[in-house]
Amino acid sequence: MIIPRTSIISRTLRAGRLHHTTSCSSKNVVNIVEVGPRDGLQNEKGVIPVDVKVELINRLGSAGTRYIESGSFVSPKWVPQMAGTAEVISQMERLPDNHYAVLVPNQKGLDNLFTLLDSYTPSSSQPNPPVNEIAIFTAASDAFSRANTNISIADSLTRFVPVVRAALERNLRVRGYISTVISCPFSGQVDYKQVRDIAKELMDMGCYEVSLGDTVGTGTPASVAEMVEEVKKSVPVENLAGHFHDTFGTGVVNVLTALQHGIRTVDSSVGGLGGCPYSPGATGNVATEDVLYALQGSEYDVSYIDLEKIVDIGWWISEKLARENTSRAGRAVKARRLREAKQAEKAKL
Repeated sequence: MIIPRTSIISRTLRAGRLHHTTSCSSKNVVNIVEVGPRDGLQNEKGVIPVDVKVELINRLGSAGTRYIESGSFVSPKWVPQMAGTAEVISQMERLPDNHYAVLVPNQKGLDNLFTLLDSYTPSSSQPNPPVNEIAIFTAASDAFSRANTNISIADSLTRFVPVVRAALERNLRVRGYISTVISCPFSGQVDYKQVRDIAKELMDMGCYEVSLGDTVGTGTPASVAEMVEEVKKSVPVENLAGHFHDTFGTGVVNVLTALQHGIRTVDSSVGGLGGCPYSPGATGNVATEDVLYALQGSEYDVSYIDLEKIVDIGWWISEKLARENTSRAGRAVKARRLREAKQAEKAKL
């Protein structure tokens, strides 16, 4: 059922929405939003130490990543992997031109963030505030929304109105997520008109960008193109992002399809971290390494991020988590390095 255009979202918020534009001037620069430290880690097994999370974020920043999801103010009872987010964002290095976001599921999560921000004192070593952006999330499927947050889509949107308003009043950017934009693990195919209407509601609420998430990873170039074109009828494409999981190996080609249809922001996860706890078999986000490699030599520019460093980070975090590195490019680069090292050793003999 398509959500009607009702009073769910106060139209007065339009006037209060902060306007943010990307720092990249070229229309073909692709903004990579690194979601590994949040969306990736929260779906990995076990509790990840704070120092590992901090080092992951710092390494990603040093590799040129400008947009980093750094944690989530959710209850550690439900998402133990996100425990210690306050410590993480307090200890991580904050580069002056970077955006560091945290996921905020409700008013309580936002209050916890405000408590941290209120206690922050700038210093010579850390002159920048812990975060400058929050993310909120809903779904395009009521069944998924209820499984994930125990409330309907409409109720989730209503709940976020005061959250967004309060964040904007504190000069925090707000990014919106919509899960299951292609299909739902419980109810099947999603109505793209529903995705369009929800994206419009999030924009009216005050989000500067809406990330369209193929959470299950069933998307194909055809379905992604159809979905994006439908959403573009109500939301400017420059305010949309693509978020693709690689369950069926179509993550990279879906990224390319989204770019061909005008999207210029893509979510990805170093080493292919992540998954979906409500979708058996769903793998992590498309790997950052794979996206960077695929765009080399193309009309799309991601040269501000160092692919070789990202490969190193992917292997480092995978080893820390005792998991398989699912990045195809990461594995290929490592194999090339080993081959070159062996050839260099032979040449010395």
